[in-house]
Amino acid sequence: MTETPDMSDRHDEAVTSDDVRARRRRARSIAIAIALAAFVAVFYFVTIAKIGSNIASRPL
Repeated sequence: MTETPDMSDRHDEAVTSDDVRARRRRARSIAIAIALAAFVAVFYFVTIAKIGSNIASRPL
């Protein structure tokens, strides 16, 4: 079956649309990963700040 120009155009649009969606999904995933890493870093540094430098000399 041969493709008509209309079918070819739709295929190109679909591929372009899929590429755009994939790029947006990747950008969103990267943004979520960065936000999660920042959240973990904040918790880590707040925990270290609350414990302080007396971690080695604390009573067991």
